[in-house]
Amino acid sequence: MQPRIPRQSAQELPEQGIGRPDSDARLSDEMAAVVTGARRRAVRDGDRQIDTAHLLHSLLDSDAEVRAVFGDGPHIARLLGYLVQRSIGYGLRWQSAVEDAGGVPVVAEAAGFSPLAAGCMAYAHERAAHHGRGPACGTDLLAAIVADPRARAVEVLRRAGIDSCELSDRLAVRAGAPPGESSR
Repeated sequence: MQPRIPRQSAQELPEQGIGRPDSDARLSDEMAAVVTGARRRAVRDGDRQIDTAHLLHSLLDSDAEVRAVFGDGPHIARLLGYLVQRSIGYGLRWQSAVEDAGGVPVVAEAAGFSPLAAGCMAYAHERAAHHGRGPACGTDLLAAIVADPRARAVEVLRRAGIDSCELSDRLAVRAGAPPGESSR
């Protein structure tokens, strides 16, 4: 019996517009797995780039600390439902547009990311360095994603009834900053 979804080798990915951004030495093993999962979703979904919603979905799937930030309840189930609907091409429609960063410059070595997702990855690295840690972790990336209201992931959060500002406050408290201050 043949699998429904054909396997794709790493050599096939660049032809489809999705580069190998997880080769960055600044990524921990956990973050490399998040990026790999996001890339796999983007390729499977037929998207040209990894966007913040791909990253959010992968974070929720693979990082228990990120899931803990959301807590339990109906909102997390609704959020996962929206993300799954999106990955199967149903519900929220975004495949026709590229997630844009507006005036934010694109990070050149982050080929394969949408401009906004590339900026989030850079911000996650900065946040980890600011806190004196090594490579960025999942909560660093989540903080970067929820910091920009233009992020596709923030739109998914909003539709699921999750306030990105409240998430940002929770992340700030986890990082040792008072709520309302930047979690950077």
